[in-house]
Amino acid sequence: MNKSESKYFNTALRMDEALIALLEKKDLEYITVKEICQQAGVNRSTFYLHYETIADLVSETLEMINQRFLSYFPQEEDEILGNVGSRKREDLVLVTQEYLLPYLCFIRDNKKVYRAAFRNPSSMQTHARYGELKQHILGPILERFDIPAAHRPYYIAYYVEGIIAIVKEWLRQDCADEVEMIADIIESCVRSKDSSPEK
Repeated sequence: MNKSESKYFNTALRMDEALIALLEKKDLEYITVKEICQQAGVNRSTFYLHYETIADLVSETLEMINQRFLSYFPQEEDEILGNVGSRKREDLVLVTQEYLLPYLCFIRDNKKVYRAAFRNPSSMQTHARYGELKQHILGPILERFDIPAAHRPYYIAYYVEGIIAIVKEWLRQDCADEVEMIADIIESCVRSKDSSPEK
């Protein structure tokens, strides 16, 4: 990357971060180009050099967040998700420490992003982000457990919204509790553990 590309990238990153900071305080429809520029420390002409509209900035910001999120997972997607159709039923558990710890570390390290997403779910496409999870993981797992198709959206809503509720509470406490503790709580809420005493 040459010097001008680096400067362009750094300016774009500042505007991404400015948008996230503003979304923590107000809804997207009330955010102006002027506010974004003030927050990022750039002028309006710089904004329009990068984007035609605020919607273009939102798209770029969401892509930046997605790339940052994926960087927390060292495995390839196939390794993480595996082949749901060919796995044993007892192995069909998505909520494990292996997946939860990187997810929760990302939330802790990007609290602003999540606060903005929960404050502005439609602007930040919060529910769309769970689309892949619902379609490719939860749906097929529920199918393997013979959950009727008409019931699956309710199971999925319970599963996803439950995790989101725990994350929101953790954010309210500024992620003060350890990642491992929150992962244990989510895992124990979602998975029924064997309660029989050890022999």
